[in-house]
Amino acid sequence: MAHIIVVGNEKGGAGKSTVSMHVATTLARLGHKVAALDLDLRQRSLGRYLENRQDFCAKAGLELPMVEMHELPEIDPAGLQPGENIYDHRLSAAVSALEPGHDFILIDCPGSHTRLSQVAHSLADTLITPLNDSFVDFDLLAHVDQKGETITGPSVYSEMVWNARQLRAQAGLKPIDWIVIRNRVGTQRMVNKEKMERAIKMLSKRIGFRVAPGFSERVIFRELFPRGLTLLDLKDVGVKQLNISNIAARQELRDMMKEVNLPGVEVSI
Repeated sequence: MAHIIVVGNEKGGAGKSTVSMHVATTLARLGHKVAALDLDLRQRSLGRYLENRQDFCAKAGLELPMVEMHELPEIDPAGLQPGENIYDHRLSAAVSALEPGHDFILIDCPGSHTRLSQVAHSLADTLITPLNDSFVDFDLLAHVDQKGETITGPSVYSEMVWNARQLRAQAGLKPIDWIVIRNRVGTQRMVNKEKMERAIKMLSKRIGFRVAPGFSERVIFRELFPRGLTLLDLKDVGVKQLNISNIAARQELRDMMKEVNLPGVEVSI
């Protein structure tokens, strides 16, 4: 059965779709069969990214590793029992249909709390939470004191993940492997950066997640989206000489994939 990867964070602008696209296409490039579901039914950033990839390849006559994008199936409300939620059935039906024929199913969640996102978290074998290196974003995971040095309690998103873990335990499923990815980490040694590092380390032990490096802020990511490309596609589309920033970004992707450590995946990109 497919391994389910959920990319979730209830705050927008954390890089969920960029991380989702690079994780999914990296797995496809490594020979795995990957399906994707975009639960942001309004913006569809990941869906648009994958559609851009298909359009670009068709027009350019290229064959790049592809991820299968799927929509949630429609469910007849007349078939629901009293109190049942139609979104629960749409997501479970989609996952059930995709599991037998794929190695991985990647689910990209919206940057807000929705019923679909809540259900998706309970399905996650691996949960990836991109987080900007800022106490504004950290507040999604936990509250800290005014000095940013003492954790005073978990926040709304952590509580949702805890509830998802409880549901999986009650169903006899294996625990969620939760990884928080630090995006846009400053390259210089700064007080805020060091405080964030200490706070995340403390919180990881307290509520149980692993920490992995993410992507720095780079123009290349904004340039890749319209063509549906990723960092690993540059040489395939004719970029013969990568600049220093692109080489560094590719190394960040390698480091991230190694730390996420998905089952059966040998990172050789």
